[in-house]
Amino acid sequence: MALSKHLNPDKLIEEAKDKGWHGVHSSTKHHTLHAYGARYGTEPIPKYRMPSKGVDAESAYQLIHDELSLDGSTALNLASFVNTWMPKEANQLMMENISKNLIDQDEYPMTQVLHTRCVSILADLWHAPSTEQAIGTATTGSSEAVQLGGLAMKRIWQEKRKAAGKSIHEPGPNIVMGANAQVALEKFARYFDVEARLVPISEESHYRLDPKRAMEYVDENTIGVYVILGSTYTGHYEPVQEMAALLDEYEKRTGHWVPIHVDAASGGFIAPFATPKLKWDFRIPRVVSINASGHKFGLSYVGVGWAVWRSQEYLPKDLIFELHYLGSIEYSFSLNFSRPAHPIIAQYFNFVHLGYEGYKNVALQDLKNARLLSRALEKSGLFTVLSDIHRPADKLTTAIKSTVGYDEEDVSNYVPGLPVVSFRFTDEFKKAHPHVQQKWVQVLLRAKGWIVPNYELAPNLQNVEILRVVIRENTTAVMVDRLFADIIDVVESLTKEDSPMRSLTGLTSRKTVESHHGRLEEGSGSKPSGTYSRQC
Repeated sequence: MALSKHLNPDKLIEEAKDKGWHGVHSSTKHHTLHAYGARYGTEPIPKYRMPSKGVDAESAYQLIHDELSLDGSTALNLASFVNTWMPKEANQLMMENISKNLIDQDEYPMTQVLHTRCVSILADLWHAPSTEQAIGTATTGSSEAVQLGGLAMKRIWQEKRKAAGKSIHEPGPNIVMGANAQVALEKFARYFDVEARLVPISEESHYRLDPKRAMEYVDENTIGVYVILGSTYTGHYEPVQEMAALLDEYEKRTGHWVPIHVDAASGGFIAPFATPKLKWDFRIPRVVSINASGHKFGLSYVGVGWAVWRSQEYLPKDLIFELHYLGSIEYSFSLNFSRPAHPIIAQYFNFVHLGYEGYKNVALQDLKNARLLSRALEKSGLFTVLSDIHRPADKLTTAIKSTVGYDEEDVSNYVPGLPVVSFRFTDEFKKAHPHVQQKWVQVLLRAKGWIVPNYELAPNLQNVEILRVVIRENTTAVMVDRLFADIIDVVESLTKEDSPMRSLTGLTSRKTVESHHGRLEEGSGSKPSGTYSRQC
């Protein structure tokens, strides 16, 4: 049985304190001791109840600041898609507007104007038929935006069923999506009483939705299909155009119209810039709505997403609320009411500051660094890379690839996708080292500061574990070098030891491909004299 089952750390800490410690008078005995409490004469603060007397702002800041220092570094968090850096001017703009509520349109009219501009910019970027007719809204993120897109499709389906004199309850609505769908898509189905039909993934389908297999799940009660532009598992784009073509054929055959909502949480800010010729957006008539996260590759801080419909006819009127009690007539379609305005202002800052060329440069650099890591991992012979962004596009014939070659700087020569690298141990490595568990790599990388998740693939391939790295703007080629060196260091140590615990003792200082430059060889220094001095 685990040791933690027998020891109570809080109780042991309590018993280990100096006698007479005034914290024992607390009814809970759980206190936070200020690191500088003795210096400033600050009393211990209860952890789980409000203190009867507060502390000054400086002390409160220092206390919370010190506790938060235990969090992982945002720069080394390679598990998250969320952007973690903006220019200081953006930080200043956000602080200047941090108290504004986006819903107060009459009180903050210019903020609402910037919100409208953002919707129009995205509608244009995603090729809406008319940016004047497109309608959209900011959300707290793609999770909320996905709910809104699903709700609109559900209401349209209900209206059509009622008009045809059919029941909306028996057997009820369903929505089709790949089993690799992010949890927000499944949340929509569960929260709003829609049957989620999850299409199993396979290696042949590139770990994403298989359009042909998806058609086996579509019927007259299908309110729509969620198609994902950038799977969170492997970064693959799902084939929106192929899915739409199959639904076109289905409608001709059955008369049932099934729309598509594109969950472009990450790809909505990558594809338009890196692969502008790829058709996935409103250029496909069956795509009625799109969502994206401004706080991912939209390069804003967390707290902003977007939902855009191709025109007003695809957003049922009774889902839009008319408000009269904020000083003027205002309209709202969101799950939240109050929300901070500063993330929307930060998004508009990015549009003005970066422009199309700026976003394109960032996207291309992210993909280039992701290709660098992908190739290095494969060349090591230790890993199989599941993501495909470093592989030549299908349009390049085998003969051309092998004889003529291709421009490795041209992103159009590669399989389109997110700057995400998903990888696992090769079958040969697992056979040679059956005692090594892949999850140990995650643990040992964390000891070096890196946050790299190890998890199972979606249902049907849940027996396959993968490690995944998201390459963001601040994940530079230099950081990729250091990360790769640490991955190799960790794996090599695991092959030499019989447990990850013993491997911890063998971890050396962080290595890079440049680590040998200017470094003295072992034995270059004088012999130790018996003090703490050791040779270099």
